[in-house]
Amino acid sequence: MKQTIIAKLKLHTTSEQLAQLRNLQLAYRDALNYVSRYAFEHGKMSSKRRLQEGTYQELRVLYALPAQMACSVPRQVGATYKGLWTKYKKHAASRKAGVTKKRYKGLDQPPRYLSPTVTYQQGRDYGFKTEQRVSVLTLSGRLILPYSGYERYVALIEQGTSIGTAQLWYDQRKKRFYLLVALSLELPDPEPGDLSQVVGVDVGRRYLAVTSTTTGSGDPLFFLGKEAVAQADHYTRLRKRLQQKGTRGAMRKVRAIEQRERRLKAETNHCISKRIIHRHPASLIGLEELTDIRERTKPKKHRRTKQGKSSELVSPKQRRENRRRSQWSFAQLQAMIAYKAMLAGSVATKVDADYSSQACPRCGHTARANRPGKGLVFVCQNCHYTLHADLVGARNLVLRTLLVWQDWARTGLLSVAPDTSDSEAKAARLSRYAELRWSPDASPSLQRWGH
Repeated sequence: MKQTIIAKLKLHTTSEQLAQLRNLQLAYRDALNYVSRYAFEHGKMSSKRRLQEGTYQELRVLYALPAQMACSVPRQVGATYKGLWTKYKKHAASRKAGVTKKRYKGLDQPPRYLSPTVTYQQGRDYGFKTEQRVSVLTLSGRLILPYSGYERYVALIEQGTSIGTAQLWYDQRKKRFYLLVALSLELPDPEPGDLSQVVGVDVGRRYLAVTSTTTGSGDPLFFLGKEAVAQADHYTRLRKRLQQKGTRGAMRKVRAIEQRERRLKAETNHCISKRIIHRHPASLIGLEELTDIRERTKPKKHRRTKQGKSSELVSPKQRRENRRRSQWSFAQLQAMIAYKAMLAGSVATKVDADYSSQACPRCGHTARANRPGKGLVFVCQNCHYTLHADLVGARNLVLRTLLVWQDWARTGLLSVAPDTSDSEAKAARLSRYAELRWSPDASPSLQRWGH
């Protein structure tokens, strides 16, 4: 099994070398925007081959890009347009189904590239030398620069690990360049018998993550999100005031705050995922399938009357809740858990999140009334089972992950994520979930579920 990790290497440059790399970044960004405008003017095309044929010579002459970079730019722009067309078709299907009434605006104007990050192709644009040095391409030739980084990643590079593309990234705050290198690791394929327990991870806003295992003997983990979310709200208020000011200095400060908030979320998610993996070694970890969660849980709108006309407007309170719903990066948290689990000998899989916080794990009764006022207390209206609502969600994920493990042990195939496009298959899975029951005396051994 292959696992790709990103090694962050700090480049040690002189002032002259830093200027050369900076000029390359700006030229690369301008070239991306040029090809983006060309694609928009020619039918918003996403064909990488046609974009390269139409812009290659201009990229070489106008921006003095080396040959390989003049090929990489159209490929990157083509991938961007392909993603936009995918979102357009998906949004059109949602609009046809009545999920939303808004029109997709992602293709109304050509995408604009703001980040001056450069993509390097291994063996053509960059390559590693001896004594912790790397050769990178610039507009005026190659530079051989010393680098440093995490000792484990540096050792993997020196041992000849499979190396992929890299990105040249500039930290404006520290005035320093980094090379983000993709490393492909060959890991042994996991087997059901190699895992000792099943873990469910429920994510949310009040508690960023709550874990549960197959038995009640292991204490669940609760990761409170109050402090991190409050800090993110503070950054939102700062950005709003600065954007209303609108000066160049204010917008520069806005970009700095955005980067600070991104680092806050990444650091918080890194600490949570690291602790979960360290606490539950050799485990099958069940994560919620949150794809299209915003469309599936569309917020309510409040009706108001404005100037004598009836119209649907969102109240300030609901607007704040809508912002908070999309504020935290749960996809990033789950991705960190998945790749850290694989490196530690565990396996992460996704299961359906439907009704995981509304279904009673003891008797199976499912109803919204089981969570009075959508609070943190779960009270089953049938058997009066009472527990922390997020812990109930984590336990339901444990039960559903046990089914995945059972199917894996029986068929030899592991389902990494459920197929949400097939409504009949999903209905069958939900029917199986309704038959699951939580037992406080569950055995920690998984063998009874399989062979």
